[in-house]
Amino acid sequence: MFNQRSISYRGGRWATAIGLSVVLSFAQQAHAQEGTPDYLHATQRWLDEAVSNIRPTESVPLRMQVVLGELDRRLQLAPCARVEPYIPVGTQLWGKTRLGLRCLEGVSRWNVFLPITIRAFGTAWVLKSHVLPGTVLTEDDAIEAEVDWAEERTPVMANQSQWVGQVASRTLPAGQALRAGMTRAAQVFQSGSQVRVVAQGAGFQITSAGQAMSAGVVGQSARVKLDNGRVLTGVVVDSRTVRLDI
Repeated sequence: MFNQRSISYRGGRWATAIGLSVVLSFAQQAHAQEGTPDYLHATQRWLDEAVSNIRPTESVPLRMQVVLGELDRRLQLAPCARVEPYIPVGTQLWGKTRLGLRCLEGVSRWNVFLPITIRAFGTAWVLKSHVLPGTVLTEDDAIEAEVDWAEERTPVMANQSQWVGQVASRTLPAGQALRAGMTRAAQVFQSGSQVRVVAQGAGFQITSAGQAMSAGVVGQSARVKLDNGRVLTGVVVDSRTVRLDI
């Protein structure tokens, strides 16, 4: 039997470490009965409250949903007066995961794991069509649509600036929500290209010409040979600029 309930909230911090931040205090009288045991109803309420504290990095509204799975039907749990839910070490309340349940007051102490699914529905950028590796993404390649952010562990790229101008790092199917790791920075110049070298320091800036000694990718390091023959390493700013921090 599955129980589910949705909670809506607006953003703040994301849930990468939520498993460590939820308060693990819970006490509930639990009695075996026909249908769903009382402690599972209480566990549902406890989880609903826990996921309401989840906040994404981006200020995007998410609609949270908690779905309880089933305990192994072969389990024969002894009656328990107090069942405590807890988050197993290393577990996150995100996507398909599990929750621990342990009997604290009963004839027989038991400890079981309940499968659960945490869903987080919100707006994301979704590809309109199939994209091949090496394709430079433009604004026209994706549209906004509601997806389950928690369907995968890697974070959603919620802002266009995170993927526009980037290169697809692998084949991406139509309907795929853009997530971290699916794109990489584009190469903006090749080894041998003429570039502008900008040396910056405290209160000064010097500009000179140079020749790229390696390919240039925005945000990454590249080697540049100056007119005087010196070879220095700087950070690629754009298609014709390398910055040297002094």
